[in-house]
Amino acid sequence: MEKSAQPSLLAGFDLSAPLPGIPNMAGELPVARVVIDSAVPHLDRPFDYLVPAELDAAAQPGVRVKVRFGGQELAGFLTERLAHSDPGIKLQPLRAVISPEVVLSAPVLAVARAVAERYAGGVWDVLRSAVPARMARVETEKSPAGDAAAEPAAAADAPAEPSSALLAEYHGGAQYAAGLRAGEAPRAVLSAVPNRPGDWPALLLEAAELTLAAGRGVLIVVPDARDLARLASTLDERLGAEGYARLSAEDGATPRYRNFLRVARGQARLVVGTRNAAFAPVRDLGLAIIWDDADSSHAEPRAPYHHAREVLLLRCGIENAGLLLAAPGRSAEAQRLVRSGWATELVADRARLRAHAPRVIAASDEFEADRDPLLHAARLPAAAWREAKAALAHGPVLVQVARTGFMPALRCERCRTPARCTACNGPLALDDARGAPACGWCGLVAHAWNCVECGFMRLRAASIGADRTAEELGRAFANVKVVAATGAKPLYTVPDAPALVVATPGAEPVAENGYAAVLLLDGDRMLSREGLRTGEEVLNRWMGAAHLARGRDASGERPGGGTVVVAGEPGEPMRALVRFDAAAYAEAELDERRDLGLPPAVRTAMVKGPAAAADKFMAALAVGDQVRRHGPVLLGEGEHRWLLFFSYAQGPAVTAALRALRATFSAAKEPVVSIRIDPDGVL
Repeated sequence: MEKSAQPSLLAGFDLSAPLPGIPNMAGELPVARVVIDSAVPHLDRPFDYLVPAELDAAAQPGVRVKVRFGGQELAGFLTERLAHSDPGIKLQPLRAVISPEVVLSAPVLAVARAVAERYAGGVWDVLRSAVPARMARVETEKSPAGDAAAEPAAAADAPAEPSSALLAEYHGGAQYAAGLRAGEAPRAVLSAVPNRPGDWPALLLEAAELTLAAGRGVLIVVPDARDLARLASTLDERLGAEGYARLSAEDGATPRYRNFLRVARGQARLVVGTRNAAFAPVRDLGLAIIWDDADSSHAEPRAPYHHAREVLLLRCGIENAGLLLAAPGRSAEAQRLVRSGWATELVADRARLRAHAPRVIAASDEFEADRDPLLHAARLPAAAWREAKAALAHGPVLVQVARTGFMPALRCERCRTPARCTACNGPLALDDARGAPACGWCGLVAHAWNCVECGFMRLRAASIGADRTAEELGRAFANVKVVAATGAKPLYTVPDAPALVVATPGAEPVAENGYAAVLLLDGDRMLSREGLRTGEEVLNRWMGAAHLARGRDASGERPGGGTVVVAGEPGEPMRALVRFDAAAYAEAELDERRDLGLPPAVRTAMVKGPAAAADKFMAALAVGDQVRRHGPVLLGEGEHRWLLFFSYAQGPAVTAALRALRATFSAAKEPVVSIRIDPDGVL
């Protein structure tokens, strides 16, 4: 039993009788343990309160409550009821039960605590992501299914004999499916074969139906609203809108809370959603699925900065559930799970992959270079032009570009000095061909710009965005419709008709029958970014776009068959794309990072804060000599950053030490530093 942070004077008293100055208490289990709404590190622990007799029935574990703390009224979650607290300080009574709805289940609380420990964060910060905001009106709504909805759907509601045909196409897939059908908890990593019936949503649904038929619950997490809409379309066809619950912040607070209550009440055993759906209170969770775990949208941008993949890994261990990591490519983290033996790899043979994957052409290979003497200077290589022109006779063509906007970066036409704002030194950009350059930071319009180095007054593009690319392609391909799709201008689907669809990575719409060709431009620009994961991230974006292309037959001669053209200098990511083998690239990356002692072969922690505070924190941190320390690095404005590198075996001890020391500094009113575990974008 977890110790309370607040002792009590009640030990040894007859709790069935009223005490002086204390209201009538509940006859049984009169002590409530509460997690309060506070992000203060040294208050990250449960506190004990008395349960008044009038709140006895409603004050159940998992409900929202209000308590008095430090002279103010705070919200919290009641986590358990106890017969007594520890001897010491007199307890205060609960102020109110906000709602009798049990919204925090014991398994989800255990997962939240495990996530807080892994990421050296606070439990309340995790619960903020796990339990959506309350919408009081929703709690009084009558269930559309009537009284029968009060019980979980029976296993008989699922197909009597769910298929395993798609999983069986992978080596090890039949055994994995058999484990799900038997109610077991198998774990697997899979790189999906494109252009199979129903594509990846059908594959995930197949695994889900096998688990549902065994009487266990299923949770599917996807990166964003685009993927969720695609998955929901398949589920609506197969199960109907009431056959599952959908959890996404983009749906709005009321629909999200309504669906959350369906799950918490046991009315939905299949849950789909974006990253915070990883905490959904699915009863008897049998299988957790995450699609495209390498997508950055799975990482929570708020403290403690957890990743949906790691949440599901912890949850599967706590709840004895199976796991399926499926993606168009392969992350280094997923490959580490395969290498360690924690998960089985489900592999498609090369013949099947060649039969269904599009043909990939590297515009920079020797054959294409001989045919295109201007390849080094052309943004749209001859191979891309040729394939696009041929493909437009059969359907839409996808053009992936690195950046949004028109000209998102400018430089002096004469000396190539980057164009900067004279007021704030921010980057200048053009929104259209007729406008004046404006600052991307402060918005100041630079009507009379001149170069600070040479005085020249003419600009040229340092980077071409999606809007400018769409304009150029519109002139190059007369009478062809040109469509732009970016994060600011989302587009989920396009019809099966000739069109040029210009999109940024991750914003590519799905074509009804697949794209006749996919052009991957700006490869060199995307790969030029400094970073440990640049190659892995670019390959993942390429693989995601390539999966949207039509397949081809084994001979590659089918009219209108899909082709992918990738532009840029040859390198390992490009070779992996040509082979359609992201797993081999991930394996090689993992080998190299193990030799260099870099993540995900090891774990990392970043400590950042005011220089004096960060240095003092690191001086007080006792984690042993085997933990590598690097720092301090001056970040500007008086901030220091430190990095720690440690093994997975050392992980629990290191994160516990970081968490405890931050609480100590907080209690002493020292400046609190920021701690991020396994951060992306730092190396």
